[in-house]
Amino acid sequence: MFELLQTDGESGARLGRLTTAHGVVETPAFMPVGTRATVRTLDTADLNALGAQIILGNTYHLNLRPGMEIIRAAGGLHKFMGWEKPILTDSGGFQIFSLAKMAKIGEDGVRFQSHIDGTSLFLGPKEAMEIQCDLGSDIAMAFDDCPPHTATRAEVEAAVARTTRWAAECREQPRGKGQLVFGIVQGGGYVDLRERSAAEIIALDFDGYALGGLSVGEPEPEMMRTAAFTAPLLPAGKPRYAMGLGTPAQLVELIARGVDMFDCVLPTRLARNGTAHTFTGAFAVKGAEYKADFSPIEAGCDCFTCANHTRAYVRHLLNVDEILGLRLLSIHNLRCYLRVMKLVREQLAAGTFAKFRREFSTQYQPSSRVKAQRESDSASA
Repeated sequence: MFELLQTDGESGARLGRLTTAHGVVETPAFMPVGTRATVRTLDTADLNALGAQIILGNTYHLNLRPGMEIIRAAGGLHKFMGWEKPILTDSGGFQIFSLAKMAKIGEDGVRFQSHIDGTSLFLGPKEAMEIQCDLGSDIAMAFDDCPPHTATRAEVEAAVARTTRWAAECREQPRGKGQLVFGIVQGGGYVDLRERSAAEIIALDFDGYALGGLSVGEPEPEMMRTAAFTAPLLPAGKPRYAMGLGTPAQLVELIARGVDMFDCVLPTRLARNGTAHTFTGAFAVKGAEYKADFSPIEAGCDCFTCANHTRAYVRHLLNVDEILGLRLLSIHNLRCYLRVMKLVREQLAAGTFAKFRREFSTQYQPSSRVKAQRESDSASA
């Protein structure tokens, strides 16, 4: 169940509360990505300490390893990984885009060549929902066709038709106990196709809706434009989810356009590349200028890393390839994202979101590394 608690008077920003089988999620919310039943370098105690309300797992990857036999024997994904709070699982539809060279799309689903050992794997609406039922996630995503930014109008139109047909089939499949199912709107950058997709998916009456096909190689202005005209098409009384993006500043702007939920690999992936996120942008901690910098990664941050360690120490760990460096930076980066969400919720409740948004946008300067990583993420699994 989703409760819309408040809306911002100057934008589409919304304060809400989503109740799931494993707990309540206050929105706007960011979901750390635990693709293979783990958020890389972190354990569940870390995630709880960071304030994570919900995490994301991936149907395609978990079906390959460890496989559903193991997950079922463990009693579901929550018990397997020792996480007691909500989990959302992607359907595997994004892998149609990210693993395009190893996937062949048919009208009934997609045949993948495993990126692990090359074996053949078929995934369609029935299979995707069956796997998510076994995983026991709180929120399952409908199986969709996510075309790249370079797709022609005819290809996007075909993807919209397949997404609707597959969504209808997903609605008919058994669910896990208390499991919610979200539909996904496609349509690329075409307004009329987005309107058509939204109308068709809404007619199927899902528990929530996702803006699919964002951050698939398109320029940022186009991404924001697409989100701006798509989000208002979706029911006000149900949660809206932008899949697989973006930087803290982008999330604030997407919230202003009416989006409630997000996930992104950037916090942990950039941490493994030695880059720190802050409220004013991102920077490479490995840089020589931080060799004797004994200040925290970010002044004012309340994470374990900033409370106990310095830039100089984290830089040293990264430069000598110590795993602790990756862990400490992942802790900080995820806390940065979760602090932004917490602040946004507080500002919305206080009626001061518009001022916060303007100030945040003014001070935030994305680094060239973050921009390059976004482009890379659009072409990788």
